[in-house]
Amino acid sequence: MEERHVGISLGNIGALHDGLGEFSWQIGQRLAARAPAWRQRHGLVLHFHCKPQLGELFGAGFNYIAVDRWQRWRHVREPRFALWHSLHQLNKTLPPAGTGVRLVTVHDLNYLYGRGAFSTWRHHRRTRALLARTDALSAISHHTAADVRRHLGWPGDISVIWNGARSFTAAPRRPLAGWSEVPGQPFLFHLSRMSPSKNPEALLALAAAWPEMRFVLCGPPSDDAKALRQRVTLPNVEFHLGIDDAQKAWAYGACSGFLFPSLTEGFGLPPIEAMHFGKPVFLSRLTCLPEIGGDAADYFDSFDGPAMRTVVEAGLARAAAPGRAEAIRAHAAQFDWDRAANGYSALYERLLRMPSGSLAA
Repeated sequence: MEERHVGISLGNIGALHDGLGEFSWQIGQRLAARAPAWRQRHGLVLHFHCKPQLGELFGAGFNYIAVDRWQRWRHVREPRFALWHSLHQLNKTLPPAGTGVRLVTVHDLNYLYGRGAFSTWRHHRRTRALLARTDALSAISHHTAADVRRHLGWPGDISVIWNGARSFTAAPRRPLAGWSEVPGQPFLFHLSRMSPSKNPEALLALAAAWPEMRFVLCGPPSDDAKALRQRVTLPNVEFHLGIDDAQKAWAYGACSGFLFPSLTEGFGLPPIEAMHFGKPVFLSRLTCLPEIGGDAADYFDSFDGPAMRTVVEAGLARAAAPGRAEAIRAHAAQFDWDRAANGYSALYERLLRMPSGSLAA
């Protein structure tokens, strides 16, 4: 059986704590689990292209190709690859010369929203150059696919494959610092890196308009989050930076609702994670969030504090209705990483001209 080689490129990702890292880890480990059967049955050999600091990320027994900066200009490698899949559009490395099919997954074109003219031009130029050396595209939302067609003029098909979202409902839970296992008062929860694109100012406006409600803002200890914590003096707002999965699971389970008024999102995993707990979720109507939240979420039409409070109070009241929590959980269940991996497997089949179902789990 003739071997055919497939490259899975993480590109410049150096850690797995953000959205691109989560996507790469979840998809990569599922493709790795299928790889032995693919090789035995069809002669497909998987190679993972990643930074050396990630080590053998998906286990031993695979070929790991080290990312280096020279691959931005020239990438020559044997054997020839039948398919090279770049897991995100920020990957600056080239596929190896002679690759048969070059596939890129586009997560977002968020540079189109809220950036200055020069930054937008620079990102647009780089993305156009990427598409010029790409044969096939997938996107993680219909919103992103529409952006690619509208703003980049991509003439071909775009396979839309929704991300999954981990459920923390069965995970160990540990209260945040200063909280008991069963909270003595209701609180609203937010989780992000708190950059300007996440719109933390809207959360502060809401907190100022609702002094009797507590607001718990969590995320990695980014410079943006630290700066925000330092300047906020509202007594009903507290920050917990660098929380672990057990604390995250507790916060999702204990909160009254989850707030996510983001200005730009590629997908938005935290709202779906909150929905796994049946929690009411409150989103902006921007970029992909209405597609992801659907009828299971409530939406802010304004970032005025009192107007946001009205939306949240109405949503919390609706969440108490019989069957509402179950409907929210059912909505979240459709965003499944195994289903996403099946979508990429089926896409590989089409691109490699294999019979449908050949690479099924």
